[in-house]
Amino acid sequence: MKKFLSIFLTVLFLSIAVSCDQQQKENAGKPPEMIDVVLSVKPSTEELNKPITFEAKVTQGNENVNDADAVIFEIWRAKDEKHEKIEIKHAENGVYRLEKTFQQEGTYYIISHVTARDMHNMPKKEFIVGTPSEPEDPKAKDSMDDMNMDDHSIEGQ
Repeated sequence: MKKFLSIFLTVLFLSIAVSCDQQQKENAGKPPEMIDVVLSVKPSTEELNKPITFEAKVTQGNENVNDADAVIFEIWRAKDEKHEKIEIKHAENGVYRLEKTFQQEGTYYIISHVTARDMHNMPKKEFIVGTPSEPEDPKAKDSMDDMNMDDHSIEGQ
């Protein structure tokens, strides 16, 4: 009886180990889920010298990403070649936040450049301060195309 029990336990443990190993091999071939970035501008239309809150909510699957390698908000007024870049720190629950006021009316754009877990995501939003100015051509290239990153400094560094 003891011999039967020891053989049974050995077979049971071996089958569990093989099952776990197969599960690890199956998961190893799957790529990780992409990071998702939801960029929000609150409010989307604002008066001069009133604060606007920008938030990038970063998730991967159902998990908040609190450890992004870099979150940079790039902000510019429509048709302006000068783009302001501000590095953002984690606030809470996967949210990276900036509050900013503007002294010039017009149509503005923001791109959040988020690098986390070997991935990059960069959603873009338009917002208006005071009276809108002429917006950029929607067919125009985004700011990252043909850009030399060495030519643009990041505020806060």
